[in-house]
Amino acid sequence: MRFGRQAVAIEEATRRLMQHVRVLPPETVELDQADGRVLAADLEASGSLPPFDRSAMDGYAVRAEDTLGASPQKPLGLRVVGAVMAGDVPSFRLLKGEAARIMTGAMIPEGADAVILFEQTGSPGADTEAVAVKKQLAAGENIIRQGEEAAAHEIVLKAGEIVNAGAKAVLSTFGYTRIPVTRQPRIGIMPTGDELVAPQQELTPGKIRDCNTAMLAQLVRESGGIPVVFPPVSDDDHNAAASIEERIRQVDLLVTTGGVSVGDLDVIATFVDRADVALLFNRVAMRPGSPTTAARITDKLLCALSGNPGACFTGFQLFVKPLIRRMLGDLNPEVQELEGVLVGDVTKPCPYPRYLRGKMVLKQAVLHVIPDRLEKLAPLRSLKESNCLIVIPPGGAGASEGELVKVVQIAPLPL
Repeated sequence: MRFGRQAVAIEEATRRLMQHVRVLPPETVELDQADGRVLAADLEASGSLPPFDRSAMDGYAVRAEDTLGASPQKPLGLRVVGAVMAGDVPSFRLLKGEAARIMTGAMIPEGADAVILFEQTGSPGADTEAVAVKKQLAAGENIIRQGEEAAAHEIVLKAGEIVNAGAKAVLSTFGYTRIPVTRQPRIGIMPTGDELVAPQQELTPGKIRDCNTAMLAQLVRESGGIPVVFPPVSDDDHNAAASIEERIRQVDLLVTTGGVSVGDLDVIATFVDRADVALLFNRVAMRPGSPTTAARITDKLLCALSGNPGACFTGFQLFVKPLIRRMLGDLNPEVQELEGVLVGDVTKPCPYPRYLRGKMVLKQAVLHVIPDRLEKLAPLRSLKESNCLIVIPPGGAGASEGELVKVVQIAPLPL
């Protein structure tokens, strides 16, 4: 099937891949080791939040009925019978005509049902035996009720959510110190080609340094996986097949680079023709990277990317990253498209959708996208600056400046 390949749409290629990947089993990690991990289970509130009625402001705890008719022109006087600091448990009950100084977050004393701000009294901040109230309050005003944010046993974090700073605050609040998260997938990276030498080696005529391995390893880490780097394999059919069979058993997903086209030494193209390999696709309707190939070997997936660094980068973003996120249990693993205003014309005709690397920028709250003008050369130097893939429709028209185009975000917007 090396020649006469049938191209499939990116959406179909993604569907075929996704139906063969499953969420990995859970493991438990310490809270401080859970950065960026994906929760493997729903987590409940261990108690009410807040655990008691507490003040939302610095001021005085009062009985709302004692403030009836109070105004700046007609303040009402209340007797101050105590003070409550954050962490205190009040030992008194407010009676008619009484108030208590109270700080933000402190427990509301029994009998009180509202808090008036210091600024709404006659002596803001002063420690006095009586206070002049200048505002009529409603019951519950400036009080956060017990369980108002979360009731005991309510689900506060769901499986599939990412453990970020906010999630850690929630986890800590409810006493979680060991967290169930999805096991990180081990992603094998195996370059192919006799032309490759390691980055530390001297170049000789006809050779190039392998840059895809380091790039893919970093992309795997950024996606939440664990890269497992294998040595390159040569352009020998038997050697490549043996290496794939051995290495795919050691990982959850094997990613190769190079060897996917129709050349005499494209060993991946030869390997996926074997009867014991379930080919998912060997051509995708896209540029760059149309020879991107995927296959299933027993219960593992092989995702074979182009050897061209730019096409390899694009193929990872469109196919491998969603697979990793799915294995992690991410609730939204697939590529999400935005819309942006194209800066400049893209006129090169292409029978397939083109995924041009580029930069997204916000201008007056409008997303603008700037394509890499050297994309014909598949430049390496601009890889570090790319934060999106700009989707140019197929056909001879391309896209014109100012046109709305689809965009796949692959990195954060610049600050």
